[in-house]
Amino acid sequence: MFVCVHNAGRSQMAAGYMTALSEGRVEVRSAGSMPAERINPVAVEAMAEEGIDIVAERPKVLTAEDVRASDVVITMGCGDACPFFPGVRYEDWELEDPAGKDLDVVRRVRDEIRGRVEALLAELLPA
Repeated sequence: MFVCVHNAGRSQMAAGYMTALSEGRVEVRSAGSMPAERINPVAVEAMAEEGIDIVAERPKVLTAEDVRASDVVITMGCGDACPFFPGVRYEDWELEDPAGKDLDVVRRVRDEIRGRVEALLAELLPA
């Protein structure tokens, strides 16, 4: 599960990468502690450059049930808003918030997310 404040940029890009790179072998969720009304269009554009379509995704509210159902929860700036459950692995990725930023900044954030998702995927599904 990928969690950020608005579920409009970082967590949606991470979920898009995990879904694509895992080829369906990982159940992926994303949510936000204060979801936006829509996904950041610049994040959609940046992901489209990678061949990943997140245009149909919608920001979702973070629920305790989703966290409890997840084996790994990656937070990206949601701080203490994420509920804690024993047995769930938590990891915080410090990433710049792409909200309101231009495409060059969003690309840089996107590329950092891809590297982190690839590393996480290698841990979850070793070759």
